[in-house]
Amino acid sequence: MAIFKGAGVAIVTPMYDNGKVNYGQFDELLEFQIAEGTDAVIVCGTTGEASTLTHEEHLDVIGHCVRTVAGRIPVVAGTGSNCTETAIYLSTEAEKLGVDGLLLVSPYYNKATQNGLYAHFKAIAESVKLPVLLYNVPSRTGCNILPETVVRLCRDVENIVGVKEASGNISQIAKLASLAGDDVDIYSGNDDQIVPIMALGGIGVISVLANVAPRQTHEICKKFLDGDPAGSLKEQLRAMELCGALFCEVNPIPVKKGLELMGRINGTLRMPLTEMEPANVARLEKAMKEYGIL
Repeated sequence: MAIFKGAGVAIVTPMYDNGKVNYGQFDELLEFQIAEGTDAVIVCGTTGEASTLTHEEHLDVIGHCVRTVAGRIPVVAGTGSNCTETAIYLSTEAEKLGVDGLLLVSPYYNKATQNGLYAHFKAIAESVKLPVLLYNVPSRTGCNILPETVVRLCRDVENIVGVKEASGNISQIAKLASLAGDDVDIYSGNDDQIVPIMALGGIGVISVLANVAPRQTHEICKKFLDGDPAGSLKEQLRAMELCGALFCEVNPIPVKKGLELMGRINGTLRMPLTEMEPANVARLEKAMKEYGIL
């Protein structure tokens, strides 16, 4: 059974001006997401700036999220690393904290062969009892999990159940779908490809857009799952300009600025991420106003 179907928010980690995690704003964001119909929370992923959190902070944020959500919707924790032992440590600790599933990014910088990826993910998954999603984002990691490797892992390892596909390569995702049968839960990792990937058999999205437009992102998925692909497509196309603006600089710079424009957080980022360029802020603000969320 899938961890969730529909729109999972890849939630930001709000911070004070000094860079410390702002748990008050984090709680408010979680309540906003739940009230607006988000189907799952993905905590400490790319959008949550996990790469600049210490291990202690990483686990504190996950635990806080679990306690605040309190079982109302699934919580999936990002616990991947380019070090297999580190990923095992974070994954086993997250399991103790009560998450509903794990998201494991492919190893970055050191990369790996396909056999190396298989061994890496298998070792992590076998260290826990939780359902596991792979995360394929080669533009960030320099490492592409091929469809054959995804299918092999999902068939060989009982608790590896699916993949967040953010390669942007629709042909690759179509091949994955053709090989997968019912063995792989496929989620879009790109907000501008929700409908195309669901048309290939995907069951939802792990979304940046949902941070600022949770209800609308949920509706894109719900309409498709409810048998209204035309309505889903209409909502997908309406969001395209905003999706572009949310990625006009590296994620999560724009989405944190968007939440700041909405008055929900103060938008602080950790280095090496820096303040958004003024021209791009103007583009984002315009897109948010046209979309009706400002």
